[in-house]
Amino acid sequence: MQFYKNISLTFFISLIFNSVFSQEKTNLGALITDRPDQTESPSVVPKRYLQIETGSFYKNSGEKTLRKKTTTFNTTLLRYGLLNNLEIRAGWDFSETKTEINGVELDNTTSGLSPLLLGAKIGVTEEKGILPEIGFLAHLYLPFTASTDFKPKTTGADFRFSFAHTLNKKSSLSYNLGASWGDDSPETSYVYTLVYGYSIIDKLGIYAELYGDFPENNRANHLWDAGLTYLLSNSIQLDATVGSGISKGQNLLLSAGLSVRLPN
Repeated sequence: MQFYKNISLTFFISLIFNSVFSQEKTNLGALITDRPDQTESPSVVPKRYLQIETGSFYKNSGEKTLRKKTTTFNTTLLRYGLLNNLEIRAGWDFSETKTEINGVELDNTTSGLSPLLLGAKIGVTEEKGILPEIGFLAHLYLPFTASTDFKPKTTGADFRFSFAHTLNKKSSLSYNLGASWGDDSPETSYVYTLVYGYSIIDKLGIYAELYGDFPENNRANHLWDAGLTYLLSNSIQLDATVGSGISKGQNLLLSAGLSVRLPN
C-alpha cells in the first residue's frame, strides 16, 4: 500500500511541475502573488489559470505576563482567473494557539480550521503614467466552515482598493485602503497597507512594509514586516518574511511560503 501511495504522490508532483514548466513557453511573464506581505496586488490571475499560494507562519503576541503563540500550518489561498479582469478566490487556514502566563504554558491549546474565505478580485484599471494600477477585492468569512475553537457566530467580511506604482525598472510602491468586520463585533476596522519592493536581480526581490488598522472604538494597531521573494521560474515563487508590531500587541512574526501558477 505504501508503494502505491509513493507512486501516486510522485505522479501528482510530476504532473504539477510538468504543467508549470510547460507554460514557460507562453508570454505571461512572472507570476504576481498576494503573499508574503499584507498588501494585496491589484493584478488578477490570467484567465483560465489557477494560482496556489500557500505557506505557514508563527506569531508571538501579548505582554510578558500573558502571551499567545500561534502557529498556522496551512495558509492556502486559491486564485482562479475567471475573466480577463476577474478572479475568484478561496482560502482556508489551520492554526494552533498556545497561551503562556509568566512563561508557563497553560493546558488549553486551541487548534483547528479558520472560517473559509470566499471572494473575488476585479482589475479596475491598468497603470498609465502617474496614475496607478487599481484593483478591488472583497471577501466573506463563513463561520459554519470553521472548527469549534475558531468558529464565530456571525459572518465576517472585508473589502480593499489596491493600488500599484512602478517607480523604475527595479522598484515599485503599492498600497491598500479598505475596511473589515469580524470576530462577532459590529465595529468597523479601517485597514491600510504600504509596501516598497525592490528587485536585486531578475529572480530575487526584497520588500519592506507598514500596515495596520483603525478600529472605530479601540486603539489603532500599527505593524511592520520585511522579506524576500525568489523565482524558481516564472510560475514558481518562494518567499520568507520577518515582522513585528510598532504599537503593542505583536512581538514577532515569521513566515515562509510557496506560490505556483498552473494552466487550465
